[in-house]
Amino acid sequence: MQQYYEQQHSIGLRTLEDISSIILHSHDLQETLSNIVTIVAKRMRTDVCSIYLLEEDGETLILKATKGLSQTAVGRVSMKTSEGLTGLVVENRDVVMTDNAPTHPRYKYFKASKEERYLSFLGLPLFERKTPIGVIVVQTVEARRFSDDEISVLRTITFQISSIVMNAKLLDSVQTKEQERAYYEQELARLRTGRITGSDSVNEEGRVGAAASTSLGGTAASPGFCRGKVYILDRFSHKVIKAAKVGSKAEELHKLQLALEKVVIQTIYMEKRVSELLSESDASIFHTHLMILEDRGFTSKINDLIEQGAGASWAVHEVVQGYIEAFAAMEDPYLRERSADMEDIGRRIIDALEGNDAATITLKEKRVIIAEDIFPSDMATLEHDKVLGIVTEKGNSYSHAAIMAKSLGIPAVVGVRGLLDAANVKDQVIVDGTVGQVYLNPELRVCSEYQRLEKDYASKMKELEHLRDLPAVTTDGTRISLRANIGLVSDIKIATANGAEGVGLYRTEFPYMARTSFPNRHEQAQLYQKILEGFPDQPVNIRTLDIGGDKGLPYFEHPHEDNPFLGWRSIRFSLDEQHIFREQLAGILLAAPAGCATIMFPLISCPDEIRRIKSIMHAVVAELQADGLTVCGDLPLGIMVELPAAVQIIDLLAPEVDYLSIGTNDLIQYTLAADRNNPKVKEYYDPYHPAVLHSIKRVADEGRRLGRRVSICGEMAADPLNTLLLIGMGIREFSLSAPGIPLVKKAIRQHSLRQCQAFARKVLSYNSVGAIKAYIQKKRELFERMR
Repeated sequence: MQQYYEQQHSIGLRTLEDISSIILHSHDLQETLSNIVTIVAKRMRTDVCSIYLLEEDGETLILKATKGLSQTAVGRVSMKTSEGLTGLVVENRDVVMTDNAPTHPRYKYFKASKEERYLSFLGLPLFERKTPIGVIVVQTVEARRFSDDEISVLRTITFQISSIVMNAKLLDSVQTKEQERAYYEQELARLRTGRITGSDSVNEEGRVGAAASTSLGGTAASPGFCRGKVYILDRFSHKVIKAAKVGSKAEELHKLQLALEKVVIQTIYMEKRVSELLSESDASIFHTHLMILEDRGFTSKINDLIEQGAGASWAVHEVVQGYIEAFAAMEDPYLRERSADMEDIGRRIIDALEGNDAATITLKEKRVIIAEDIFPSDMATLEHDKVLGIVTEKGNSYSHAAIMAKSLGIPAVVGVRGLLDAANVKDQVIVDGTVGQVYLNPELRVCSEYQRLEKDYASKMKELEHLRDLPAVTTDGTRISLRANIGLVSDIKIATANGAEGVGLYRTEFPYMARTSFPNRHEQAQLYQKILEGFPDQPVNIRTLDIGGDKGLPYFEHPHEDNPFLGWRSIRFSLDEQHIFREQLAGILLAAPAGCATIMFPLISCPDEIRRIKSIMHAVVAELQADGLTVCGDLPLGIMVELPAAVQIIDLLAPEVDYLSIGTNDLIQYTLAADRNNPKVKEYYDPYHPAVLHSIKRVADEGRRLGRRVSICGEMAADPLNTLLLIGMGIREFSLSAPGIPLVKKAIRQHSLRQCQAFARKVLSYNSVGAIKAYIQKKRELFERMR
């Protein structure tokens, strides 16, 4: 049985690798789908694999590609979602399987497909952002019941397929509108020229009064504030395109070919640099860029314009504008943002055509970058240590550049209307990325306020700086461990700068959320290895995937739930989707030799779950060892204590694991039945409720009795006064947001364990939230005076 599962596991991996290759080399939707069905049929050992896609009406399924059925049926066989087994897949929005299809009440025979000899049928829906877009079907001649593992493998493959279909359909949809665009092209060009002339004149007028103070609002994209001189990032303009020299058709086609080759190489370099700087998930956008650059539909449009006598630069600009306008008109903000990717690609091709491809943004001193937009390629080539902040006229929080700015810790404000009209190269600017405000040539009072904030912050940081390498120890010698909560590779620098003693909580779902598909074990291992290497000889508690509730994945169809926080999330998801879970465990085990890894499992409610986890762990270890890999089979295992059920039976759970970590955010909301994201019940979400405090005390006491380490990870630990209270209740390890570590450490080093215990005893003696809060407020006032 083990050998069979390993075979299925290998099938899934090889298929995903092949499909990933298709992403980079697909040319049109039809070719892509044809390649996919061939691969899947071969890997799944089925006689047939077919893909049906839904038409715009959302009711009609069309056979788009098949391996095994008659090729003449492609494009001809169609059915309503109310018809046939394939339609049933869409209706159910779930798996449909039978080992005798002709006898199924929903079976419908299509003469053109010649499928009457196939008995078994397995169909899975394809989703795009929770909306069905099609169905993948596999069939065999013999009667065959597909196993849960085989279905799990195929389900994972559908996520990749949906992503490819989405990208290919977007490109195809743009092509189908080419006639309409051509019809309006002359009028749009005239209007566009008019807009350019108008804005140029406004710009010239704006420059005269550039020194005037201006306050502009936008969208806060990356928190923090900065002030400094402006660097205006200029783009190629219509003047550049119009001034470009045009050679013969052959010369222009040759120029285009060379430019495309240069941009492909440049894109691969950018992907590598961002991957090293941040993570592979942050660099995944460049996969999409490569796909567009190798799309035959895209390049053939440019070639056609050149054949008609256009210069290469103008041809690129016109084709790219068509794509940009199509994307920008879409309602979905995520899809609208993809127009920036097209603009980025077009700019880089034209730069290569005009000999600017080697040019990079070189800053002689630290500056605030101001631009119409910041593209992923800009973020890949900028000298980040010289970028104080980023302000753009376009963009929103969905943009890749905004996500990367946040990862790098660079304050950023996007979507600032009128920015380029107002800004001048000689301007001074203050950027407040926390509230989304920009001050050009700020007034004295504004400067003074930010100078005060900056001075206070610098003073506090300097005061706390000497604490970084000192231990967190009470005045009477009790050692406390302070670790960091992290989610990105870029958090390593922040954590170490603040004196974190390792990682108490590594949220692995963040890299999953930044991607377009599930990462395989090797991709995960590379990422986990970077985290482990960032904390040499220090523990790194890696929490397994925690999705559901308020966290979802764009490429995974999560079922609708009326109460998702009480639904299919965290470890429940992992235990059901074992193919995904095993890949993550394998990734952690492969990376473990790079440091001191431990594995932590969220939302545990009973010992049975832990035993199932251990069984899966043992199977993954055996699988890796069978592949000739040396892995540590006895990594320390821990659980998150977040449920009242776990608190009640902590004496049964603790012996099953090596350590316990109390997740206060979820423990509070589950204990008090108060959604922490719901403002209507905000008053009920209270860390000082006696039920919450006594729950923490119970876990701490049982952990000490049974010889198990107990830590706290959650917002509660970030408050220095709370830390003192929790120390008094028996907690000796904390994990918190890294910037909060110095203040917490300072508080610990100013108090004794006896003081903390007296504080805790007094708080636990009260029987109401009001009394506890009143007492803590008095303590806080005294505590603030001490600071």
